[in-house]
Amino acid sequence: MAIDETRAFTPINIAILTVSDTRTPDTDTSGDLLADRVKRAGHNLAARMIVKDDAATLAAQFDNWIKDPAIDAIISTGGTGLTGRDVTPEALAMVADARDIPGFGELFRWLSYKTIGTSTVQSRACAVVARGTYIFALPGSNGAVKDGWDGILAEQLDSRNRPCNFVELMPRLREI
Repeated sequence: MAIDETRAFTPINIAILTVSDTRTPDTDTSGDLLADRVKRAGHNLAARMIVKDDAATLAAQFDNWIKDPAIDAIISTGGTGLTGRDVTPEALAMVADARDIPGFGELFRWLSYKTIGTSTVQSRACAVVARGTYIFALPGSNGAVKDGWDGILAEQLDSRNRPCNFVELMPRLREI
């Protein structure tokens, strides 16, 4: 697990979706943190929105961005808890042709356990690939964004990461 500096970095286009009934552009600290990390890593921030906790609305927004050829990956923050308003995983299940990436949620909870202990079992962080677009659903806290980006996505969305990474798979994600 290392960055191979002899390889060229390939920036990708990432959209950020904050899922919240209460956050605004002025109070979206987890979205700000994620946007800053995406840009500092050298990627392009392709779009950014805040959407209410409603599964149909979320699924529609995911679908709109999946259809956009200028977006390679979507990272959402929020809506992955256990309450009735937490519907991000349900929205992902509504996205046509979504294929689970179970290792993402498993690794996220393992990393999160190191910072918040057993409270990590309340997270339904997950990821899918849908029609060639990656979608990663993180919890809405700043700590969760740090765990998800710093511990997984920074490396997996870096084309130089060895022995493998998500970016090198992108040309093949639409194979049948």
